[in-house]
Amino acid sequence: MSPVTPIYMVDLSEIVHGPEKDTFRQYGDEENPIAQRVRRTYFEMHRRQTVEYVLGQHNKWLKFDKAELTIMEALEVLNNIIDESDPDTDLPNIVHAFQTAERIREKHPDKPWFQLTGLLHDLGKIMAFFTEPHWAVCGDTFPVGCLPDRNIVFGVESFSENPDLSNPAFNTQLGMYSENCGLDNLLMSWGHDEYMYQVLKYNQCILPKEALDIIRFHSFYPWHDSNAYQFLMREEDAETLKWVKEFNQFDLYSKSEVVPDIESLKIYYQQLIDIYCPGKIKF
Repeated sequence: MSPVTPIYMVDLSEIVHGPEKDTFRQYGDEENPIAQRVRRTYFEMHRRQTVEYVLGQHNKWLKFDKAELTIMEALEVLNNIIDESDPDTDLPNIVHAFQTAERIREKHPDKPWFQLTGLLHDLGKIMAFFTEPHWAVCGDTFPVGCLPDRNIVFGVESFSENPDLSNPAFNTQLGMYSENCGLDNLLMSWGHDEYMYQVLKYNQCILPKEALDIIRFHSFYPWHDSNAYQFLMREEDAETLKWVKEFNQFDLYSKSEVVPDIESLKIYYQQLIDIYCPGKIKF
């Protein structure tokens, strides 16, 4: 990739579900520009994320012809994503990646795959450097093709302009799915989670299924935080839920930690990358 201009991005899920979530619940303040941007972004997301749109994004992005980078090179690109939601810090996204990985390493020293998952989980945000709008990169995810759940941030009313709600094939609880079809069979709204999951699969990285599922569903908050969409789960998805919940505590609450010495940590994490995701990765 050519040199990139820094992108300022509000971390939507962090605001809605992180340590300041109680403050967020009062985000009706018209004088709070971050609050208003969060609202506008989610309403735009919920208007535009349709079955047709998501399938179009699959066609666009799953050619994996945008860039070829090592994992470390891709992480360096995240140096150019600055979290605009916290006025007290201008730390780039790569810091959050290493903070998350290190917190996992502290509690799970015997699970190198889990540690690496923490490092990789937001890498799909690289899409932002290819002119993708923020509502198609970050924020909570949900399955398209069925009635949105009331636990989705800003509620069902935020989908009022989504054309799928007028389509009888999609506007029922099950929509285009069958009961207990399993999470693997869902068409998820498009964002960095789904993209990075697909990147890792395409490049035949040897991370275990638990890692891939964490990356794919870590922003599926209505499911793992509010117990929505249980009727779509099959028995084995309970194991996925366990791992996503375990991961979530390290993801949401890592940004207040001391900034790690990234350069010294690169040696350790490069060893993990060489095991699970070696060489150039096609994005």
